[in-house]
Amino acid sequence: MSGPLEGKVALVAGATRGAGRGIAVELGAAGATVYVTGRSTRARRSEYDRPETVEDTADLVTAAGGQGIAVPADHLDKTAVRDLVDRIADERGRLDVLVNDIWGGEKLFAWDTPVWEHDLDNGLRLLRLAVETHAVTSHYALPLLLRHPGGLVVEVTDGTADYNRDTYRVNFFYDLAKASVLRMAFALGHELGPRGATAVALTPGWMRSEIMLDAFGVREENWRDALEREPHFAISETPRFTGRAVAALAADPEVSRFNGQSLSSGGLARVYGFTDLDGSRPDAWRYLVEVQDAGRPADVTGYR
Repeated sequence: MSGPLEGKVALVAGATRGAGRGIAVELGAAGATVYVTGRSTRARRSEYDRPETVEDTADLVTAAGGQGIAVPADHLDKTAVRDLVDRIADERGRLDVLVNDIWGGEKLFAWDTPVWEHDLDNGLRLLRLAVETHAVTSHYALPLLLRHPGGLVVEVTDGTADYNRDTYRVNFFYDLAKASVLRMAFALGHELGPRGATAVALTPGWMRSEIMLDAFGVREENWRDALEREPHFAISETPRFTGRAVAALAADPEVSRFNGQSLSSGGLARVYGFTDLDGSRPDAWRYLVEVQDAGRPADVTGYR
């Protein structure tokens, strides 16, 4: 292994697919040892019932130049999370980066459905998966992260603090979940900052995750075919773009200047100079405000 994160140890919780996978791979590409967790394994699928597995993610991390270690885990299971952290402590003696990317709620919310009409069990399950899992993981992992100064915690959400403050996101449960993760980073910043570590919230833009590509009936190779159906999809980005944002943060000796803040992949690309896989720098959240939400025709000029 070689790279700016050689010798560093990361835990990407919720790394089976999407942003978690992209983050894990880019941390590996920077030389890190990356423990990746998820509920979908080669032996058993989660309720998502999708083909991506946590073992596949670990293999991609290793192929990128790091060391990927798959640990199947449900982060609602406190014993499993405690055992996971104990394993990292026994095997590595340190944890430098914690990425809380656990979500699992794609099949649990209904768009534009008020709370009194929404399925209550689904809504509460969504909150447990999106919020409680992050709290459980932080509870057990942060003492290990604090053993060495300079640790980084990344809370992955959907939307910046500014955007979510002024925008109703999907429905009551979804809105609450994503706002809660933003606030977690703010609170962790207060608790970790004086102890030599940094916490941030990070949002991808419109991400071409496996699920999103399937929804449009395209693959990464021909994703632009989806623009006939949704022209604003032109602002989309790969999961690796968010991964490069996390890798840049983890390698930055002055990352504490972002402590407690809400960040975006597009915003950090301007700070650190990284690009997406195609060499572009999509700034999705600025585009959403200035073009899509403003009702303007799709035009990514100046936003990629």
